[in-house]
Amino acid sequence: MISVFDKTGIVEFAKRLSDAGYDIISTGGTAKAIADAGIFAIDACEYTGFSEMLDGRVKTLHPMIHAGILARRDLPNHMSQLEKASIPPIDMVCVNLYPFKETAADKSSDFERILEYIDIGGPTLIRAAAKNHDSVTVVTDPADYGLIIAQIEDFGEVSLKTRRAMALKAFGHTASYDSAIHTFLCDKFEQRPEVINLSYEKALDLRYGENSHQSAAFYAQNTDECCVSNSRMVGGDKALSFNNILDLNAAIELVKEFENPAAAIIKHLNPSGAGEADEIGKAYSLAKKSDTLSAFGCVVAINRPPTDELALDITSTFVEAVAAPSFSESSLRILSSKKNMRLLETGEMKPTSSSEKDMRKVVGGLLLQDPDIKRIDESATKTVSKRPPSPEETRALLFAWKVCRHTKSNAIVLAMPGHTVGIGAGQMSRVDSVKIAAMKAQNSSRGSVMASDAFFPFRDGIDEAAKAGVTAVIQPGGSIRDAEVIKACDEHDMAMIFTGVRCFLH
Repeated sequence: MISVFDKTGIVEFAKRLSDAGYDIISTGGTAKAIADAGIFAIDACEYTGFSEMLDGRVKTLHPMIHAGILARRDLPNHMSQLEKASIPPIDMVCVNLYPFKETAADKSSDFERILEYIDIGGPTLIRAAAKNHDSVTVVTDPADYGLIIAQIEDFGEVSLKTRRAMALKAFGHTASYDSAIHTFLCDKFEQRPEVINLSYEKALDLRYGENSHQSAAFYAQNTDECCVSNSRMVGGDKALSFNNILDLNAAIELVKEFENPAAAIIKHLNPSGAGEADEIGKAYSLAKKSDTLSAFGCVVAINRPPTDELALDITSTFVEAVAAPSFSESSLRILSSKKNMRLLETGEMKPTSSSEKDMRKVVGGLLLQDPDIKRIDESATKTVSKRPPSPEETRALLFAWKVCRHTKSNAIVLAMPGHTVGIGAGQMSRVDSVKIAAMKAQNSSRGSVMASDAFFPFRDGIDEAAKAGVTAVIQPGGSIRDAEVIKACDEHDMAMIFTGVRCFLH
């Protein structure tokens, strides 16, 4: 049984099956393509004796076809029923489905057209064949035609091992297909799903996971976003590691915050430095200067193609991986001189705008939430101190807030306009994050501003910032001790603005 939407390689496959002695049943456009190539195939409607109906919605849903697929060859009762009904066994089902995902993603598709691309007969054929894989070969991927034909021509049949592998692939294929339909309809009907069906395809086997004793793989999902899974490896002798992918994701998401040339240096999912400037080389230099010690063994993302000068600067430090929209031939040659440095070409780095949910796995469950893509500009803030921030401080505060959103909680970021000077991340106490950020900044904290991802529960964080020379603060507000914290700012002649929005990142 051959019925495919994607006809890649199908004529050659059908010819070699016919040459190997198979009788072919086919449908619609597939039958025509096979017939036009001079290969005999029985039309499914002629085979069943029942014309297709409902504009083609019903044509293969018939006992002549499904009994032939589902009958167990090892059960005499099944085989006698087939013989009594004059139904031949069907030993192979080659089907791929209507392109639902592509149709749903097409902005010009209206809802009724998308519904028509929900395949019914195809998944039924696939599931029937996969269920009976002890006797039936199911083929859903044109990439497998060569393997199937080779086994038939060399051994006269498809091996049980291969039939099992094809069955697993088939069930994964239909599960992914149904998941895409479910997700689309949940979004369309604005319903939070009662059941979450995850559908990702394996993109890469990894050498190991977070640690060498853990096996791992990377699975990708279709998305229009600029991300690791949509990127192309253009340099590096080693494949991306588990930790590389995590850090590259964090780095890419951070630089996508900026319209101007920007660079992010990531270590263990936290920025060790970030910079924004009128030229990408300067942005990277500012980011690296923030914490030169932590930049060793880092991952870098830049939202502009690197110049040759920047490429040389990057190679002067041990860098695990670099993500950029593109690479010139000369910058690629320079960066590739570091054989183990992975180079990822992402395409244009636009701000994340997807409705794709953020998911966190816990033992025995899954947490799901909307992505944190809320942006804050000056108009969304409120000055709560006696002294308002200066224009230069405001620029630095908004920059620091963007970086703070991508730093693990409790997060404190000290910054000047366009670059970080010290970052305190992931501490159990907010005042400790302030102390670490000041320690990282050293003398560079004088005249800097401070961003905090959540409110200050006490004034001690402000007092520590004042000791480091911080002049202005941006934070969500909302503490029962806000008045005490604001009073501390006023005592130190610091400006403070509230965003009214928290940006925890656990």
